[in-house]
Amino acid sequence: MADERVLEAERDAILAALGPVVDGIVTTFGPVCEVVLHDYRRPEKSVVAIAGEVTGRTVGGAMSEIGMRMAARGDAAADELNYLTRTPAGKLVKSSTMVLRDSGGAVFGALCVNLDVTALTQAHALLGAVAGTGTDAAEPPTTAFGDDIDAVVDAIIDAHQLRQNASWAQLGRAQRLELFRGLDARGVFAVRRAVEQVAGRLGISRASAYTYLAQARAAAPPEASES
Repeated sequence: MADERVLEAERDAILAALGPVVDGIVTTFGPVCEVVLHDYRRPEKSVVAIAGEVTGRTVGGAMSEIGMRMAARGDAAADELNYLTRTPAGKLVKSSTMVLRDSGGAVFGALCVNLDVTALTQAHALLGAVAGTGTDAAEPPTTAFGDDIDAVVDAIIDAHQLRQNASWAQLGRAQRLELFRGLDARGVFAVRRAVEQVAGRLGISRASAYTYLAQARAAAPPEASES
């Protein structure tokens, strides 16, 4: 217990030390930059410091879909650098997410840098069209950002259902398990009350949601009860 208290104090100290870094990076890169400091110990209110305005979040806001996915990986999480995503509002964002570890190697948070590259990308596309080179770049995925963790979870569920292109009633057992497996891999069920929220969005009972989640996590899932 004493060791855990020491580690908790160390994690708090690391977060406090990174506060000025958040402001310093944004001051260096200007208004297209946002830096977010996350404490994964509080997923519903993980944002402990933020500077800049790219994703529209504030201190006390929830972790994003990306953060939930990394938190779900636990201590196996690794830095994700220079990836592109798009906000629901249409901004094209270049991001890097760097995990924070204590001296025991445990992941407890992340420092995220987001650059709004929408205007740069539009200028690049225009220059490419004028030069005749064009572009074949794949469309980056849309990522759920928000201060409300419930809204982030809802967006992830909706995106999964769109990819399945069918309602819950139309899904076969394998597809239902795959849906729960995908939500679990993205950290949805690490959020408090997420099972109840998923059940409500899918129109199934809470007991059925727990059953499907348990079977999705199992190596050899038994038969699921239908709802």
